[in-house]
Amino acid sequence: MRRYGERWSGKARVGRPFEKPTLKPDRMRMVRTILSDLVAEQQSLDQYLQKIPVRDWGTPTAVQGWDIRDIVSHLAHFEELTAQTVAGEDLPVGEGEGGDLHWEGVRRGRAIRPQDVIEWWRKGRAGLIEPLSEMSPSQLIPWMGGQMAAQTVAIYRLTDTWAYGLDIYEAMGDEYEDTTRIRHICWLGWATLAHQFQENGENPPLRVEVIGPQYYKWVFGEEQSPHQIKGSASDWARLAVHRLAPSETSLDCSTETAEHALEILSVY
Repeated sequence: MRRYGERWSGKARVGRPFEKPTLKPDRMRMVRTILSDLVAEQQSLDQYLQKIPVRDWGTPTAVQGWDIRDIVSHLAHFEELTAQTVAGEDLPVGEGEGGDLHWEGVRRGRAIRPQDVIEWWRKGRAGLIEPLSEMSPSQLIPWMGGQMAAQTVAIYRLTDTWAYGLDIYEAMGDEYEDTTRIRHICWLGWATLAHQFQENGENPPLRVEVIGPQYYKWVFGEEQSPHQIKGSASDWARLAVHRLAPSETSLDCSTETAEHALEILSVY
């Protein structure tokens, strides 16, 4: 299983903190919906973690080399890093497994108690939500050598929380019940496919139709596209974060191009 951001390297340079923009009502509602879902996903996982005995925080997960404590430490570290980026701070990125950003948070978490890891995560979450709520959805934030819209930053934090939450539930032998919040992850999967195809010099129109919890239907892409993917939103979202392989899903593809999309789908 590929880990979040394993391709990243280098040093991100970040400019000065952003000024508070004036948002139109419709855009403000969109931002609030995404942030509300992000907070809800984080709180849901937080509540589940409170039920896990301290002795079980060392339970191995599907993420190679990481236990439950390591995953929560990683989440806490990246909430903190993202908040620092929004504030305009430089983020040095190390090299190699022992020095990169992903293992930096894990090492820090292994030195403190599980409850302290949760408090660290909570502090990082609180430090990010407020500044994101004051930004325009399209406002660009320097991130790991590139740029990302504020709206997408929020969706990525939701995606990370959900994906790693799946790993924690699985490690504890419990089943995670999806909510309509996965619609953001489904959109992100579709939106990133264009980049995946462009890496191979292609740009086919793709349409994704998935059915989510409570029988919600989410549709992305051109209606007349010959390349269509249909099926479960849960399968599509898990495939996008590498928690399922294409052969493990029930997704239906109308063309070979659509089938290829399942092979290259990745939000990371």
